[in-house]
Amino acid sequence: MRSSNPVFSQGPYGQQPGRSRYQDATAQDLTAEQLAELYRAPAAGPAATGRLTMDDVVTSTALSLLVLVVAGAAAWIALPAAAYGIAGLAALAAFGVGLALSFKRRANPALVLLYAGLEGFFLGATTKALNALWPGIAAQAVLGTAAVFAGMLLAYRAGWIKVTARYARIGLAVALGFVLLLLVNLVASLFGASLGLDSGPLGIVVGLLGVGLGAFFLSLDFAAVQDAIRRGAPREEAWRSAFGLTLSLVWIYLEMLRLIAILRGDD
Repeated sequence: MRSSNPVFSQGPYGQQPGRSRYQDATAQDLTAEQLAELYRAPAAGPAATGRLTMDDVVTSTALSLLVLVVAGAAAWIALPAAAYGIAGLAALAAFGVGLALSFKRRANPALVLLYAGLEGFFLGATTKALNALWPGIAAQAVLGTAAVFAGMLLAYRAGWIKVTARYARIGLAVALGFVLLLLVNLVASLFGASLGLDSGPLGIVVGLLGVGLGAFFLSLDFAAVQDAIRRGAPREEAWRSAFGLTLSLVWIYLEMLRLIAILRGDD
């Protein structure tokens, strides 16, 4: 038998059975001050709900690049111009950390920053060695990398580049062939042979292709960031985006160094 007491005949939070608390609220006479307070209340945006935002991606990527630049500067200052062994060890360590990050379900901020530091140390040592042969190549490579990044960002934001499944498949197939070609050339060089990829017109074409593939990887990174924000990914995904963007920029910078070295080979 139901109680006739109106207090016990109400549901949770004091609303009538079968009615939501919001229906009850609208049925009541709210004062002007209460209505104004409701309208002033902020909406639950991405920051409040823990979803990824573009600011998160920019901040994480900026930190990753800052660590890379600082490590590169440290290698430039501390190492001699021909420290190829140390540079090689840093590159191998960065490759191992990069593989670990690629297979982890969640990006680890510490690993991303470690990867950036190792890559920065490798790039600093390598750039110093090349700059000793071709003075000014460091500044040229940095400016070239920045120009490619700015151009790709502008083209993507303007809608000139559409990242589709077919676009990604073709680009990744070309990238796989490019990497295999470089590996074959490396093995051949160890036995005193050469495919001519490091000089002459063929070297220039391969260098331009390498820079173009780096730009392609950037477009995939931009699309991945946009998709992650659209589907409400957690804020931790900003570090995965930072890793991808850092990796693409390192690729472009290395290919830019190689291309400029080929173009200035007769200096």
